[in-house]
Amino acid sequence: MPVLSTVPFLKPTHLQGPRNSPSRQRRHTLPASEFRCLSPEDAVSVFEIEREAFISVSGDCPLHLDEIRHFLTLCPELSLGWFEEGRLVAFIIGSLWDQDRLSQVGAGLRVHGAEPRAALHNPANGPVPSLQAALTLHEPRGTAVHIHVLAVHRTFRQQGKGSILMWRYLQYLRCLPCARRAVLMCEHFLVPFYEKCGFKALGPCQVTVGALAFTEMQHEVQGHAFMRRNSGC
Repeated sequence: MPVLSTVPFLKPTHLQGPRNSPSRQRRHTLPASEFRCLSPEDAVSVFEIEREAFISVSGDCPLHLDEIRHFLTLCPELSLGWFEEGRLVAFIIGSLWDQDRLSQVGAGLRVHGAEPRAALHNPANGPVPSLQAALTLHEPRGTAVHIHVLAVHRTFRQQGKGSILMWRYLQYLRCLPCARRAVLMCEHFLVPFYEKCGFKALGPCQVTVGALAFTEMQHEVQGHAFMRRNSGC
């Protein structure tokens, strides 16, 4: 059974007007506000928002278009999009990781479905993951959800949508049996934002991108058996 159909936080929801309002009398209209997992068909819209949000600030995107398609094909259930009248306005993309820290590389670690952007390559043995392997890997047996990117469309910023989307995403993760914690790496000026979302700083991240340095953060999502039993998860 698809994950989407079993999780109340991600059942397609929208804001409805009064029963006799014109919006309810019209047929075939798009929901005013909807949250759902993303699909490979959403990749271009995702990349356009991400590119505009990050290029001017960091000079690069957390995920390139092919990597977005890779994750939305391999683990779409770890993504969440916010749509307004059918238009993507904000999103989160995640994957599973099986180490305590993002800079750790497990023994025998190999790429599942795609070679990481930052991997070294040994012609005899194939790709050899570097410290940056977590940027593009999905480890299906992992219990940590690595949040690669959260971005909001420029016309919808400064409205609290990023915080709301992260809250809904964390509630959703609590319904996934595999998820025990959420981890991410962010630039230092974003630490206060994620702390307000409930994340705790683990310290400097050994992963760097060019001249950019990051702080690694974590949010526990395990220990919510009561919520799972009483939420339809």
